[in-house]
Amino acid sequence: MKIRAPAKVNLYLRVVGKRDDGYHLLDTLMVPISLYDEIEITRPRGEAGKDGLKVTCDHPAVPPGKKNLAYRAASLLLRKKGLHDSVHIHIRKRIPVGAGLGGGSSDAAATLRGLNRLFHLGCDQSEMLSLAASLGADVPFFVYGRPARAQGTGDRLELVSSFPRFWMVILYPGFAVSTRWVYENLAFRLTKRIENTSINFSGEDREELKRLLVNDLERVTIRRYPRLAFLKDRLIQEGADGALMSGSGSSVFGIFLKRQRAREAFRRLRKEEGVRAYLVRSLS
Repeated sequence: MKIRAPAKVNLYLRVVGKRDDGYHLLDTLMVPISLYDEIEITRPRGEAGKDGLKVTCDHPAVPPGKKNLAYRAASLLLRKKGLHDSVHIHIRKRIPVGAGLGGGSSDAAATLRGLNRLFHLGCDQSEMLSLAASLGADVPFFVYGRPARAQGTGDRLELVSSFPRFWMVILYPGFAVSTRWVYENLAFRLTKRIENTSINFSGEDREELKRLLVNDLERVTIRRYPRLAFLKDRLIQEGADGALMSGSGSSVFGIFLKRQRAREAFRRLRKEEGVRAYLVRSLS
C-alpha cells in the first residue's frame, strides 16, 4: 500500500502564552499543501525485525527504526490492536527536513491511516485523533488533512469549513532549523490574546492576505539565518502577494492569488543559488 503525506504551511502563527512547564501556547492557521512524502507499507514474509516492525527512509537525515515518528505511530497502533504481523514501512522524502513544513508529523499520520486501511482495523476518526495526539502536536492536524486553526499547544483544532484555493512558491534554503532551538531562544513577551482572529479570507484581497501573514517566530529564526529575510524579499520581488516563514523555519513561502504569476515566479526562483523551490497549491 502507498499513501501520500502532505506538507503544511502556517498562514499565521502567534505565540499567545507560556505554560509553567515551559510549553508555549499558540494560535495558528495551518493549511495542507500539494507537496508530499510517500509512505509505502508492506507485509513481508517472516520477521522484519525483533518485533516485526521495520521503518526505513531514503533521506540520510531521517532516523530509521524507533527514533522515527512513523515507527512510533505504527508501534502504538499495532500494539493497541494486539497485532504482531511483520510490517515494513518505507518513507520516500520529498518534504524538506527541518523546514517547518510538518513532514515528520504528516508521515506519522499517514502511517496511522495506512495501517488502519491495510489491516481493516476499523478505527474511527475519534480513535485516530486520540492516538495522533499522543505522538505530537501537529499529528492530529494531518489526520484531518484540512485547513484548521490550532490553539493551545496545538491540541485544540477548529476546522475551517470553507477555504479558497491559492498557489504558493516554497523556497527551502538548503539547511534545517531546530524547532526546539527556536522556542528556547524566543524572548516571550506577554501580549493581549487575540480571541477573534479571522480564519476566513476570500483569497482575492491582497491587503486582507498581508494582514493575515504574521509569524512570531520569524524574529528568532531570521536573526540567526538572515538568508530567510532575503528569500522573503525575493518572493515579493517576483510578484508574490504576501510572503512568510512557515512554522519555525527554515522554509519561506510566497502566496500568489493568480496561478500564472506563481508559475512565472517559480521558473525564475528555481534558479536561485542554493535554494530548492516548489510550486504547490493549498488543499481543502
